[in-house]
Amino acid sequence: MIHRDTLAGRLTRTLVLWVGGVWILSVLAVAWYVDHEINYNFDNELVEVSHRMFDIAVEEIDRRRPELPPGGPLIAPTPLFHDAAVLYQVVDNDDRVLLRSAETPPNTFAVPNTPGFANLEAWRIYTVQHPTRALFLQVADPIGDRRRALNRTLFGLLVPLAAVLPLLAFLLRRIARGELQVLRELASEVARRSGADLSPIALPGLPRELSLVGDDINRLLQRLSHSLDVERALAANAAHELRTPLAAARLRLQTALDHELRRSDVLAALNALHTLAHRADKLLQLSRAESGASLTRLKVDLVQLAATVAQEFWQETRARDRLDLKVPETEPAPVTMGDFDALAIALRNLVENSLRYAGESRVLIQVTADRRLIVRDTGPGVSAAELHTLQQRHMRHTSERTGYGLGMSIVATIVAKHNARLELLSPPPDAQSGFEARIVLPPA
Repeated sequence: MIHRDTLAGRLTRTLVLWVGGVWILSVLAVAWYVDHEINYNFDNELVEVSHRMFDIAVEEIDRRRPELPPGGPLIAPTPLFHDAAVLYQVVDNDDRVLLRSAETPPNTFAVPNTPGFANLEAWRIYTVQHPTRALFLQVADPIGDRRRALNRTLFGLLVPLAAVLPLLAFLLRRIARGELQVLRELASEVARRSGADLSPIALPGLPRELSLVGDDINRLLQRLSHSLDVERALAANAAHELRTPLAAARLRLQTALDHELRRSDVLAALNALHTLAHRADKLLQLSRAESGASLTRLKVDLVQLAATVAQEFWQETRARDRLDLKVPETEPAPVTMGDFDALAIALRNLVENSLRYAGESRVLIQVTADRRLIVRDTGPGVSAAELHTLQQRHMRHTSERTGYGLGMSIVATIVAKHNARLELLSPPPDAQSGFEARIVLPPA
């Protein structure tokens, strides 16, 4: 079984490592600063002690000079200085030791008589010269004292770190688990969703980052719901639209077989199959329009669009002498943003409806400078009651008007996907009869 790490655990480890690392770097910086300050303070103290002791030591030498042995220094009495643990000696220009503290070990002051600081392995030596006499005072300070002071400081900083880190890890883990509870709730809500329930997820109190994730998930659920609705609508439309032409084709073919394939029955069957193909094409157009997944957003020349659709109809005998095209003479041609093929499908459906239901009257495709695609005929038109229901799917007012069942629905869907407006007028302005459909498109 693969052990998967938790996000809370990863956050805890990362934070503990970063906090511990920053703390250690801070300790090192403090150690460097403390070491510098300790040495500075000890050196200042050494300088002050040496200057305070020098005159007293010179007076002691002058007072006891008759007692000075020929080969060795005077040993200062214990109560000479009250500064505890201060090792010193006084030498002349010939490096002859004149006075030395009683506790001074051998080779403690093995440094030249040069004013200033010098370091030995265990001692820090400070040498000062008398301002009027050829004498030097050397004072020694043990380096071990300084190291012990630094170690005490480091110990005081590292011990709390070692004690606090486990507690910090425990608190960070609890805090991370508590803050990530909303993420587990979000995952639980997503897991409960199915094809039957694609409603948006409502989780109040999400932080900004997770709120963005929740919004993206809701948008995904909305797209999935829309896709499923399109599939269900396509199935319902297919069952509704294809039932009648399939039954008619089957009946005509059966009749033709029963009557030894009479020409009229075969032609009727072919007409039924043509109607079936026409309905299937409409259903595919409607499915594509409703999904909107493949619609592009490019600049569309409306004059070119109208000319392309008109050329398709002019190739048919029934429309060649009835269809006219009118475009604006201004340059440049009106342009919108959209899908050329989808807009052509919408315009084609409008022209097809007018050619079918306008009798023998003429049909006009018009493009205006304000980005309107207009299809107008002078046929009988429709009543005011019928005009309000033309865009409803499967709505037919007579047995002849089968095309309005899906054609107008396809047009309305494509127009909505382009943020445009579909206007239906019957009769058109300044006319006694006829029908006019307008697609009003936004600017590019």
